[in-house]
Amino acid sequence: ENLEGYVLRVGVQGGGCAGLSYTLGFDKNVSDTDSVFEEFGIKIVCDNKSGLYLSGATLDYAKDLMGGGFKFINPNVKSTCGCGSSFSM
Repeated sequence: ENLEGYVLRVGVQGGGCAGLSYTLGFDKNVSDTDSVFEEFGIKIVCDNKSGLYLSGATLDYAKDLMGGGFKFINPNVKSTCGCGSSFSM
């Protein structure tokens, strides 16, 4: 969809079996303390605290037989939970 005025917000929040989980969604609010990037014409926003956990990480979109989805590839992660929805550093 063409969501005029929205950015893609990525982040990290506490929770999940391993302690931390990724967040991903659309947002209309951008703070002065947010880091703003642009890739392929898409504005991506990250708060500074989450940026500490996401430094060096990439976000990829993958399709397989079960469908498709976004995948965080984060070299800082030390372990993940069994279901793969949370991580620890």
